[in-house]
Amino acid sequence: MVSGLRNGAKNQNLLTKMKSSSSQSVRIKHIPQRTCLACRQVKAKRELIRLVHTPDGNIEIDTSGKKAGRGAYLCPVLECWEAGLKGKQLERALRSHLTQDNREQLIKHAKDWLKGAN
Repeated sequence: MVSGLRNGAKNQNLLTKMKSSSSQSVRIKHIPQRTCLACRQVKAKRELIRLVHTPDGNIEIDTSGKKAGRGAYLCPVLECWEAGLKGKQLERALRSHLTQDNREQLIKHAKDWLKGAN
């Protein structure tokens, strides 16, 4: 009876090894996800637009997603841009201060960029 259990355990281990070795050939690619600052929806990083606080103190739109600096993400929807730039959410996320001129400039760039995307 005991030897029957041992053989069953060996068969189970063999089955587990076969399953794990066959699943190694199938790899699922990791897709980085980020959260929109305004609507708080989690989306793929490539679906969102990155704003970056550069080391020299400027706040810019980062189309490549690779500029150096602290970043925050917004959906490519005008409502999210207006909501994100309206309060202090963007300032808190970027750990910097936004002047009214900066806000207006970012809204202008967003409108132009979003018109070109549609």
